[in-house]
Amino acid sequence: MLEEIPRPGIWKKLLIGAALVIFASAGATAVAAFHEVDKVVDAFKDNPPLKLGNQLADTDPGQAQTIMILGSDRRPKDNVEGGSGARSDTIMLVRLDPDKDATALMSLPRDLKVEIPGHGTDKINAAYDLGGPRLTVKTVKQLTGLSINHVINVSFGGFWRAVNAVGCVYGDIDRRYYNDSAEFTYINVQPGYQRLCGRKALQYVRFRHEDNDLVRSARQQDFLRQAKQQVNASDLIARHDRLVKIFGRNTTTDEKLRSRSEVLRLLKLAVFSAGRPIQEIHFEGLIGPSYVEASDDRVKKLVDEFLQVEDTPGPRGELANKQKKRKKKRPPNPEEAGLEDATTFGREVAVQAVEQGLGKRLPVLYPRLRTEGSVYAGPPRVYRIFANGRTYPAYRMVINRAVGVGEYYGLQGTTWKDPPILDDASETREIGGRKYELHYDGDRLRLVAWRTDKGSYWVSNTLLQSLSEAQMMGIAKSVRPL
Repeated sequence: MLEEIPRPGIWKKLLIGAALVIFASAGATAVAAFHEVDKVVDAFKDNPPLKLGNQLADTDPGQAQTIMILGSDRRPKDNVEGGSGARSDTIMLVRLDPDKDATALMSLPRDLKVEIPGHGTDKINAAYDLGGPRLTVKTVKQLTGLSINHVINVSFGGFWRAVNAVGCVYGDIDRRYYNDSAEFTYINVQPGYQRLCGRKALQYVRFRHEDNDLVRSARQQDFLRQAKQQVNASDLIARHDRLVKIFGRNTTTDEKLRSRSEVLRLLKLAVFSAGRPIQEIHFEGLIGPSYVEASDDRVKKLVDEFLQVEDTPGPRGELANKQKKRKKKRPPNPEEAGLEDATTFGREVAVQAVEQGLGKRLPVLYPRLRTEGSVYAGPPRVYRIFANGRTYPAYRMVINRAVGVGEYYGLQGTTWKDPPILDDASETREIGGRKYELHYDGDRLRLVAWRTDKGSYWVSNTLLQSLSEAQMMGIAKSVRPL
């Protein structure tokens, strides 16, 4: 059975996102000021160039380019082949294509079984240790048949600085994340929509206690999406110098990215891509005890998806220990398929929110329906969101699907009427006197929101987006005031 390979850590992805962000912000002003391009060039010169020989391809101006991002615990020794003493933790391909509606991103699993030129069969990340970035590029080209235009080698020390540099990130936290044992990193992040900065953001995306790679990767991808959504062009320009410094100190690049003309070409592509979504191609393979294996046909299919920027349908993953459900008669209302009445439980949780002091400024709403077999994960969290120099009363109801690790969804309410999470709805529907704002991620309904004269409310899907559109709409429509 094919399994989706867990995605790389967000601290690496955020630096990748920061690279695109830096290119776009500099490119936005490059027409009027060439010195912005020079700042990027100078940042790339902070470290010696990668020695890649003739492994990189040239393209005509305005044509699509493929960038390889390498993430490692340290730079290869002297940036030359052989004896680096390090393995690449991340091998990621980014496709900037002005003719496509999204930026394609595909990560190759570090344990992927490949033929390393001149060294035989091994895990793909061994190529970095055996021959540095040059052999890694050669191995990936042999595996995929793709032409690589540029290589950026990323170290991971700048994550929290990058988060703070973009003004922190408002995250929709699905549940409480807590650990105070020595076995795992300390963390205490409460559920609900909130601002995450520096160390707390790093703890959240790196959380491993009571978690698995599939859910952790989905959480990291969600954090990246929210970060990208909240950073606008004016913010980028205002913080551009600081981001460039962070990026420069944490990267090494190929020799071609030391010239103004080549950087400008890449900047122009990044400007085209800045306002478009990042579409991740989910690598699928057979996970064995030592290797991840993928047939030639499977790799070819993934490469085609990468070049065509095709979305992967369905949930973002399914847990192996998902419980089997007994077949039941189809309910009269199709939107209630897989849902059960939970009015009594919902009212009890709503009353708890009122007892904590909520209700005067923000009416407490609760869902009358929930997915079958799910349970409320404790009392609601009643708190305040700090934003724009103001405080906004808020509450979060957390519901555990109880079908596996990390399957939490919930209802959020706040007097903040225009939080960033509700920007750019995919579509709106007016049903029963409510105007619902629907937010999709590919073919999955990620969020259902609505606003009142008192504030805003939304129902969040699980990190794996395992609730169907019918279930999400059914729950949202069942929400009523206490």
